Amino acid sequence: MVLKKKKEIQVDAFVLECQELETLQSFADAEDQNLASLLLHCVQLSDGIHQIYCIKQIVTLLKKMDRNSACSPMIKCCLDIVGVMYFSLGAKNPLKKVLASSLNGLPEHITTEAVHSFVRCLKEELKTTDLSLYRKVMDNLASCMENFSLGKASINNLFKEVLQFLQKSLVEIQEENRKLSGNSIAETRLMHDLLMAIKVSMMLLQKVQENFQGSLWKKPSSLVWQSMCGLVKSFTNFLMDGGLLPTVQTTSGLAVILFTKTMFEPVEKLPCLVSDLLLHSVKCASVPEWFVSSCGNLCTEELSDSVLLFLCHGALAMLEWKNGSMGENGEKLLLDIALVLLSLASQLKESNMAVSLSRILAIWTNSALDVLESSSQNLKCSLNGNSNTTGKLLEYVYTHWEHPLDAVRHQAKLIFKNILRIHQATLKGSVVKSDPFLSMLTESLLSLEWHVKGKYASLGCLVECVGVENILTVDRTIPAQILDVMSDQTLAPYASDLLETMFINHKSHLISAFQKTIWINHWHDTWVSPLLLILCEGNPDQTTYVIDYYLPKLLKCSPGSLSYMIKILQASADANIGSCNTRGALGALMACLRTARAHGHLQFRDIMRDGLLSTGYVKHGLVHQHNQVRIDALGLLCETHRSTEILTMEEMQLIQFFITYNLNSQSPAVRQQICSLLKKLFCRIQESSQVLYKLEQSKTKQELIKESAKWDHFATLQQYKDFISSICDKLFEALFPGSSHPTRFSSLTILGSIAEIFSAPEGQTQAVFQLAQEIDSTRVQTLIQCFASTFEEVKVLAFELLMKLHDMLDLQDSENLHLLFQAAMDLSISTKPYDCVTASYLLNFLIHHKGLLNVCLKYQQVAHTFQINEDMSASTMEKNTLAVIKYLLANLEREIFQAEKSLLQAAASFPMYGRVHCITGALQQLPLNNLTLMTEWRQMVAKLILMSYRLSSVVSPIVQSSSPEGLIPMDTDSETAGRLQMILHEIQPRDTNDYFTEAKILKEHHRVDFEKLTDNKPVENVCPEIRGKERQICDVTAQMVLVCCWRSMKEISLLLGMLCKLLPLRTVSESSDGLITVEQVKDIGDYFKHHLLQSRHRGAFELAYTGFVMLTEILSRCTSESLRTLPQQWLYNVLEEIKTCDPSSKLCATRRSAGIPFYIQALLSSEPKKSKTSLLKMTMNELISLAVPVNESPNIIPQVHSLNILRALFRDTRFGENIIPYIADGIQAAILGFTSPVWAVRNSSTLLFSTLITRIFGVKRGKDENSKKNRMTGREFFSRFPALYPFLLQQLEVAARTMDSETGELKLHPSLFLLLLILGKLYPSPMDGTYSALSMAPFVPFIMRCGHSPVYRSREMAGRALVPFVMINQIPHTVQSLLAGLPECTNPCIRQNSVHGLLLQVSVSWYFLCPSPKSSSAFQEKQHRQDLDFYCKKSSRKKRPLKSKCLRPLYL
Repeated sequence: MVLKKKKEIQVDAFVLECQELETLQSFADAEDQNLASLLLHCVQLSDGIHQIYCIKQIVTLLKKMDRNSACSPMIKCCLDIVGVMYFSLGAKNPLKKVLASSLNGLPEHITTEAVHSFVRCLKEELKTTDLSLYRKVMDNLASCMENFSLGKASINNLFKEVLQFLQKSLVEIQEENRKLSGNSIAETRLMHDLLMAIKVSMMLLQKVQENFQGSLWKKPSSLVWQSMCGLVKSFTNFLMDGGLLPTVQTTSGLAVILFTKTMFEPVEKLPCLVSDLLLHSVKCASVPEWFVSSCGNLCTEELSDSVLLFLCHGALAMLEWKNGSMGENGEKLLLDIALVLLSLASQLKESNMAVSLSRILAIWTNSALDVLESSSQNLKCSLNGNSNTTGKLLEYVYTHWEHPLDAVRHQAKLIFKNILRIHQATLKGSVVKSDPFLSMLTESLLSLEWHVKGKYASLGCLVECVGVENILTVDRTIPAQILDVMSDQTLAPYASDLLETMFINHKSHLISAFQKTIWINHWHDTWVSPLLLILCEGNPDQTTYVIDYYLPKLLKCSPGSLSYMIKILQASADANIGSCNTRGALGALMACLRTARAHGHLQFRDIMRDGLLSTGYVKHGLVHQHNQVRIDALGLLCETHRSTEILTMEEMQLIQFFITYNLNSQSPAVRQQICSLLKKLFCRIQESSQVLYKLEQSKTKQELIKESAKWDHFATLQQYKDFISSICDKLFEALFPGSSHPTRFSSLTILGSIAEIFSAPEGQTQAVFQLAQEIDSTRVQTLIQCFASTFEEVKVLAFELLMKLHDMLDLQDSENLHLLFQAAMDLSISTKPYDCVTASYLLNFLIHHKGLLNVCLKYQQVAHTFQINEDMSASTMEKNTLAVIKYLLANLEREIFQAEKSLLQAAASFPMYGRVHCITGALQQLPLNNLTLMTEWRQMVAKLILMSYRLSSVVSPIVQSSSPEGLIPMDTDSETAGRLQMILHEIQPRDTNDYFTEAKILKEHHRVDFEKLTDNKPVENVCPEIRGKERQICDVTAQMVLVCCWRSMKEISLLLGMLCKLLPLRTVSESSDGLITVEQVKDIGDYFKHHLLQSRHRGAFELAYTGFVMLTEILSRCTSESLRTLPQQWLYNVLEEIKTCDPSSKLCATRRSAGIPFYIQALLSSEPKKSKTSLLKMTMNELISLAVPVNESPNIIPQVHSLNILRALFRDTRFGENIIPYIADGIQAAILGFTSPVWAVRNSSTLLFSTLITRIFGVKRGKDENSKKNRMTGREFFSRFPALYPFLLQQLEVAARTMDSETGELKLHPSLFLLLLILGKLYPSPMDGTYSALSMAPFVPFIMRCGHSPVYRSREMAGRALVPFVMINQIPHTVQSLLAGLPECTNPCIRQNSVHGLLLQVSVSWYFLCPSPKSSSAFQEKQHRQDLDFYCKKSSRKKRPLKSKCLRPLYL
């Protein structure tokens, strides 16, 4: 690796006020030798870095001052100015930190005077009354207490004043926060100020403790005591206020405990007080009066779950747990905290609370370890592995080790690791490896399926605790089993981490037990041999992940194993070269060598010199049938541990060989890897060439005499240049007309990397290669032709490459510019959608050339309408962009005028969306915040907005009609009837309906008069003909009209959204720095609202949504109150409209509510991410109340809308974990909606249910419906969603009742399928214990009854759903009871469906028992198998044969 250039540090300089500057000048001497002169010079500097150097000189001079000089007026003046400097600088300014560290070493006689100066400055700071400056004062207080002796001394002298300031600031900030309710930006700023004030208060107690010695300060009349009581009261109020940010609440919890610890007496009873607070058993008569007056809410009110959580955190973080200082009361408090935290685990469902709980539980385990160092035997018994507390902790780990949040999973791992350490600490010298608890834990973990991610981290902790030998003793094939799992990318990282822990532990064990020659062979057999087998014969995914995750870790642990692997693979490389599906030994060898070289274990010269790999093998690998073998062979050449390693001639030749045959790879993933590896190679060439240049420059005269060394370097540089030049030749040759998309993509990407890497940065005169030197007019033409590709990524790559080279290109020939400009204009009105994209990229390319302005001005219409002076003081790009947009806009306005007369003619001859797309593209690359021609741009923006509205009014009747896809619109709204009627007359003949199956030829000379149409008079059936510029006949279909309309709406939305996002806002009409006004922004918002809520065509409202999101993001950050509150107002209005469902409402109840979900998504996603998400919570509560109506209403439209909107919100990943608490309510709404008699409700409920299943169990990535990858244990499911336990049980009971028909007739409950589908997604776990409060037993009889269903699919699902609700040790008894339910052979009425359902449940249950025979004794297992055989034989002895085909295999 090479050292990167350090980022330059920017330091803000300190500026002194005039009065103080004059005072300092009066003490300065003429020769600039004294302290005042040096300080004067320092404050007059404009560079902060130079001021830092001066400060160090000033402090050095101060340290040399004697006692007599310390009292001089000059020294006092200088110290005062140093104090002013310190308190004026920002908290993060490096100058402030340098000043503090320098002043720490002052001699005592200077320190005294410095303290006086700092006290005077700090006193002035504390007099601040401006709320906006409180944060600065708090930052200064915090800085004074951070390793700064002068600061601490100053605060110590002003301790009372500091306390009073903090108390005052807390009260005022909280009051101001109440006034600013709804202003999220200001609220967030105040929250952070509040948080800082609380932290400073805590620092004051922890770091300035001299003021708390003695008992004088504890008198009620003491100002210190009164201030501290006031602070505790404020902290309690913050802790209880659920409207504050959780970080403020949790810090308040810490502060309450810290201040109580400092103030409470007797100290021995403090643990009892905290314990009583947590258990809500405080007796006010037994606690001090000051505590009741300050923290009365904590004593008398019912504490919320979050308050309990934060108090637990405060107790764990602020009390002394080490050395048993709190005695038995402390041990009791520790157990009480665990009890409270574990009870909260099933109640706190918000994501931030779940993370906090997991983190606090991990802190509790660390505190328990501290207490156990000197604890009583009772506590050890209460915390050993078999205790109730440990069992519940393990239950929490098992429930949360696959939690959706990474932080929770990580903390679950830490908790499990600490549980093992706690158990070890409770043991009395017993052998850990033979401990029953650890043995049971090992056995339980190993019995889990390998798809459980939490198993890997827990096994890793166990390996560190008991050693890998104990794990391998159970099953020697565990390494191979874990490697088999690595075909799944989601499990590969976990599996590789476990394997690394195991083989490192195994290596340490073997080294201590055997000699090297013995242990290394045993280690290779265990860990390397299974790896080689998979590399040669494994499936592609598995080998890829094993190489990426496992192989580097193995080589890092044992680099010497590389020779062992190479030796084995070389022996079979000729015979086993692999195929298109397997790597073979050759591919495995490539992978091993590539990994070894990339991690610094080998160099390419060593590989070739030692004969580890021949050139023929490498060439074979570079053109191998298997894609990944080719990539590994290329990676072997490109990837190195040092990025400055010199490229050899063999490598260059092999790279050229590779490029010849691999540019046309059909796999996008392979193309990306090829381009990435070649980019690494070019970076290596660039960096190694710079090293060679520096070596040449640093040679001495004696070294220059040695021509051989000098020649080698220049020869290598020339080889580099020739090599890259030949690569460029091959790439440009591949860009011939008609070349395939993969070839073009690869070639352009590689050329782009070359242009980027080998550019000449400022200050670098020597470059090994310049791509511009290889470019001529033919190659420029080749790149421009790439714009014609139908793939936009090719257009993007060609455009970016031309932009990197545009300074070197010469396109000033007006004829060429004219032809290209005309081609772009023609393409912008093409009926092929991708042509307008080509036009946009071509115009963006031309805009960078000076001659384009003259070309635009040659068109008389534009020149007459808009005057643009070439001599204007603006950049070429700005003037060109303005001219192009004006020309496009002038043409577009004429075309809109024509479209208003005949939309069909516009769709056939000049679809307008292309012009709008080109305008948007031109604006996107212009720096809109740094424009010169402000007046012209303001006029242009206003015209663009009005043009958008006008074009929208032309095309909106189509996309807003009931049937926009080409059928007859059924709208009768009077507002749109006129426009719609005209379009109907254009596109729909009166006597036939063949328009929708055949293209119509429309004659230009028979235009329908618009006025006749709007008069509602009958119009003759005409079929006009449209002719283009060359009078050709155009075929027009309804699809062409629709495409023209919805794409126009799409481009309008993107244009308006981009204008709002990128343009500076003009809040005052006279302002000169803004381009778009507040009124225009509001109008654009109303436009988006109108079209999102009324458009029916998905293409139209999806893209309107994209533009609307741009607008709402700007509004949420806007300083204008009227704009910032707009999203909230719009949200309230649309929710109210949905609830009332006025008959006059234009909201679309079909098409999954069309644009309404998108509209609400955009409004909610604009809410600041770190806010309280109050809008999201309000919206979810409203929608769920509508989705599950309490009373039956004849109007089901609000319910349909709410179900559709909920589906969209649950699918939106931007809401993250904030939406998880509403999943249970969503499931209930979907299941209850499925019972509705109205089809629309059932349909929306089905869609919502499908989304929620995906959100809960993850995206299904395989075809196996019974795969456990998208499932979870029953305990985990009901722990995450406890509200679903009683609901599903009740619904299942209702559904099971329909199975009891004596006649066996079909009575299928509507929700049965959904219920069984959810229950079937659960699976049993050997870790199921007895600590869960939710028993699974009540579900069992109802699921058994569902197995009697006449529907085969229901019986099958009931069989699978039964399994997770039966404990492992109860499966044999359950099977026995199922078999006992089989009818006797003498029964005259045997229902085949019921028999099949019972046997199906028996077979599935028994299948899950077989993998864990240790759950019962050998005798019990034998007895259960005999029972199974007996009942099967009894049931099979029937007087008539089995009618059902599905029964026979089950009996067998």
